[in-house]
Amino acid sequence: MVCSLDMERAVAYLRVSTQRQQRSGLGLDAQRAAIRRFAESESLSIIGEFVEVETGKGADAIDRRPRLAAALSAAKAARCSVVVAKLDRLSRDVAFVADLMAQKVPFMVAELGRDADPFMLHLYAALAEKERRLISERTRAALAAKKASGATLGNPCYLRLAGLIGRAVLCQAADRLAEDLAPIIETIRADGANTLRSMATELNRRGIKSARGGQWYPSSVANLLSRSQRAFLWAGNSR
Repeated sequence: MVCSLDMERAVAYLRVSTQRQQRSGLGLDAQRAAIRRFAESESLSIIGEFVEVETGKGADAIDRRPRLAAALSAAKAARCSVVVAKLDRLSRDVAFVADLMAQKVPFMVAELGRDADPFMLHLYAALAEKERRLISERTRAALAAKKASGATLGNPCYLRLAGLIGRAVLCQAADRLAEDLAPIIETIRADGANTLRSMATELNRRGIKSARGGQWYPSSVANLLSRSQRAFLWAGNSR
């Protein structure tokens, strides 16, 4: 735990699901490590840690998150921020994130960087909520279509089909990201970053995550530009 009287203080909030913790890849140890690295890089002193264990659905309400309420109270008393590893440790629900912002306690999200203001947090939450809803709708539609065609759901023979559907969803998400980032890429190029490496560096500096939620590399920027070019050509040919 980072601690110094000369450093800006912050309260850490961690949340896991007993059902999904193993699958999420972001358990308590990983969250602590992410918050510790962030605190060290930003010269923050973590004065307290509050851990929430979600045991069921419907946890997007402060009265169902007693440890979050305690973290908010501690931060208010210390007049400091609450730090989380990822935005989804708070919520993917825009309304819930908005309610948290109304508590007048500043939040810092390690994966988004210190410069992520409330507007950016609302935007990222809205994108996450929309993506979750779209994936759920596509999954239900695909399962309904297979059921209507007489397929037996759950049969191992259809694992390959499920994989294809999953990859298609990921490709669509990557295409949307390329479309959303096109104006930013143009701005970065106009500022003089014209190589794949310099563009990756600038995207990382701005706290923008790749399609997989991680850092940008020359190869991932190349894939992004390739998708943007295909989208441009498709739009021109469809006129």
